[in-house]
Amino acid sequence: MELSVAVTAFVTLFVIIDPIGLAPLFVAMTAGTTFQNRLRIGIRSCLVAAFLLTAFGLAGEALLEFVGISMAAFRISGGVLLFITALDMLFERRTQRREDQAEGPLEDDDPSVFPLAMPLIAGPGSLATMILLTGAPGADWSYVAAVHGVMLVVLAIVFAFFLMAGAMERIIGDTGIKVTTRLMGMLLAALSVQFILDGLREFGVVAGS
Repeated sequence: MELSVAVTAFVTLFVIIDPIGLAPLFVAMTAGTTFQNRLRIGIRSCLVAAFLLTAFGLAGEALLEFVGISMAAFRISGGVLLFITALDMLFERRTQRREDQAEGPLEDDDPSVFPLAMPLIAGPGSLATMILLTGAPGADWSYVAAVHGVMLVVLAIVFAFFLMAGAMERIIGDTGIKVTTRLMGMLLAALSVQFILDGLREFGVVAGS
């Protein structure tokens, strides 16, 4: 995998998973608990999310073929989904929706699987992104392995932000988190348009570069 492609994969996954935006929600969902319990919840949520993202990265394209959906069509629909997510980030609807999910009833007061692992970390956007990245034209097993390596790096950053969530929230404050979320939303919008253009190029609607 070329460095530029690895950077694109990293930026796409980082923006769609949004470790910075997840940090304050993690604090809210683990308020009043011990550091050891917070550590356990963070580890479990990241491991479950890694399993889900890996499954979609390895078998997602095969699933699409089984139901008769082309990669070009999925690339366009995935780009549209990511663009909607970007709009939600720009207008703070995504944060509000995540907060509503975080405030939902938890069966055993353990939010590691739901809602942390899914849908907050491994949500529709990140699962679709894994299929889009691993299904790139000309992708071989080394490329797919590299994408999964990038994904694990992003999840490691998510875990690091979980551990630093309390301090980070105090340092940059609510305003800093909102500004960062909007900036990442603008970046995600541009990346989503690129996915749509790639899909249209595969259909022959637009000329190749």
